[in-house]
Amino acid sequence: MANNGEEATRDPMAIRLPMVEIFETVEGEGTRAGYPTVFVRLFGCNLRCVWCDTTYSYPPAKAEFTMSIGDIVRQVEREYKAAHICFTGGEPLLYGNRSAALLEALCDIERIVDVHVETNGAIDLAPFLAGIRSPKARYVMDYKLPDSGENEKMIHENFALLRPQDELKFVIATDRDFDAALEALDRYPTAALPLFSPVWESMPPAKLVERILASGRPGIKLNLQLHKIIWDPAKRGV
Repeated sequence: MANNGEEATRDPMAIRLPMVEIFETVEGEGTRAGYPTVFVRLFGCNLRCVWCDTTYSYPPAKAEFTMSIGDIVRQVEREYKAAHICFTGGEPLLYGNRSAALLEALCDIERIVDVHVETNGAIDLAPFLAGIRSPKARYVMDYKLPDSGENEKMIHENFALLRPQDELKFVIATDRDFDAALEALDRYPTAALPLFSPVWESMPPAKLVERILASGRPGIKLNLQLHKIIWDPAKRGV
């Protein structure tokens, strides 16, 4: 992770990060779907997926505000009741040591039982897994398939680093994506749970279910985004 003397000597709680939003809702996907969850969304992403549903979280949009880690923690502690946190973006690990300091601070909140990090597969997870020891921290790695336009930027070494408590998400837009996801699982063994999510406009959920069943792989879990079922898919803060 990036480091410099200033960050090394500063009070971690004073470190500032560019933000998009903090809000409480129910988790929409993954193994914690349905649980009340506080979303801490940072601004900025190193990828530009063609089907991205949070384009407001990276340039040419601008960060709506910045917050210190201390202020983020205080807001989570005082304004919300959920015991789960989704640390997301954009790409929440984009800021190296600053991202790690925030992740550690979120894990240190006493009532929190789980902090799942939605990371995009183009960030090396090794420094975070080595440096952050809290068992509350989990990684949900979104491996970008060919139709995302960003497949070539994936760091395949991350597969072996993921643990049984982590999740490996594949967003499936086409049959080509589905086949590529199976190939990735075969080439890069991982302990993480594989989640297959449909791009609804081009891969209807029923078709994805058919393909999962036909693949004969009982370890794959269908992953639907509950928030897009409950609310308008374009609605923010839910």
